[in-house]
Amino acid sequence: MNHLLDLETYPLDRPDSPGYAALVERCRADLATHGMFNLPGFLKEGVAQKAADAATPAMETVSFRHARWHNVYFRDDMPGIETNHPAMVQSQTVNHTLTADQLEGNPVLEVYEWQPFADFLAATMGKPQLYQMADRMARVNVQATRAGEGLNWHFDRSEFTTTILLQAPEIGGQLEYRKDLRTADNPNYDGVAALLAGEDPDVRQIMPEPGALNVFRGVNTPHRVVPVQGPRDRITAIFSYYETPGVMFSAEEQKGFYGRTAG
Repeated sequence: MNHLLDLETYPLDRPDSPGYAALVERCRADLATHGMFNLPGFLKEGVAQKAADAATPAMETVSFRHARWHNVYFRDDMPGIETNHPAMVQSQTVNHTLTADQLEGNPVLEVYEWQPFADFLAATMGKPQLYQMADRMARVNVQATRAGEGLNWHFDRSEFTTTILLQAPEIGGQLEYRKDLRTADNPNYDGVAALLAGEDPDVRQIMPEPGALNVFRGVNTPHRVVPVQGPRDRITAIFSYYETPGVMFSAEEQKGFYGRTAG
């Protein structure tokens, strides 16, 4: 894995070393303070662009254009508020997705399947163990966001999102977020409405550089990708692990996310 990852800076291959323990502790602290950790240069120089270039022919021919209108919850109704509440306003998200079965030979699959990577993520998240998905489509996705497109405000369904930016656009594409806007006990609908109206002073923004590993705690932190401008796509690899083995998307979920089923 030394040909893909900077294991001198990030010693994932040496889990018993002091450097590994310090890295995990730093990532945990960043998750607690910022709701994310970001590791620049996680992929060695040139690897991110190689992965983006390898995905480009399929992205241009067989990727699924996923366009949908949604609110921040991805739900038609929420307990305790009316559907016309400002927190329920809808916006459009558009992206283009390649699934793992369309990425044969891409370096991102090799990273995903390397067990020390999953073990490291589990350690940073405080999980006993993380397992690769059994779903041959959903386990790794590569998404492209093109000019005029973006990922609009939403809360994640999963606790953590793990991504590596493979290619940055010329303009736009930043990750914008508002840490811990809600809690399990307080949905803070008025706070969500203020965020959507552009009236939240605590919104922050980050633009990871290509090759950076970003782990984001998005279940209570709403976030969006600022719309891309220019001819250069924003291309991101998304890695999906679960706390139980054998996880599969339903045929309905596969159809909704990818426009087809694995069967």
